[in-house]
Amino acid sequence: MSSPNVVTVHPSVPVKSVKELIALAKARPGDLNYGAGGAGATPHLAAELFKYMADVRIVRINYKGTGPAMIGLLSGEVHLMFPGLGSIAPHLKQGKVRPLAVTTPKRSRLAPDLPAVAEFIPGYASESVIGFFAPGRTPTATINRLNREINQVMKTIDPEKLFHSGVEPTATTPEEFAEFIRSEMERMGSLIKSAGFSS
Repeated sequence: MSSPNVVTVHPSVPVKSVKELIALAKARPGDLNYGAGGAGATPHLAAELFKYMADVRIVRINYKGTGPAMIGLLSGEVHLMFPGLGSIAPHLKQGKVRPLAVTTPKRSRLAPDLPAVAEFIPGYASESVIGFFAPGRTPTATINRLNREINQVMKTIDPEKLFHSGVEPTATTPEEFAEFIRSEMERMGSLIKSAGFSS
């Protein structure tokens, strides 16, 4: 299963697209800020990855958790945030904040009207992935059976229930999931080093 983050701005920020956000950030380096509630969490890394790949300077405002950061966004204390879709969805529906794009590699079925950041910044991707793990010495036959059973159960879950939580169901093989983890660790590791991300 995976969950996108959403590039979200306070209504006072005069942008309606990622392209406009990048232009504004380049025109006013260091003036814009974003809220994040947890060093190394997906909203933090999504924002830092955005800054790095778009080559813009947006200041991070630290909060003690996602809840306080969300309050900061809703009140206009911060200009933007990269929250998970599940947590920001009620506020989007009420029009309290403006969504610009999802952070998944492509548009998400959860928010089909929103573009992906990658449409403006090629190669950009950041998403929360939910997976199942087993101890390293678990026999392959057991892993494969667990995988089959989990994928079978996922087929019985009403996708709408997951969508309302901001989670998109996906089924993979153990090998595909292992390769995804490996490639993401390599990709994000090199980006973190190159960008000099700090906690």
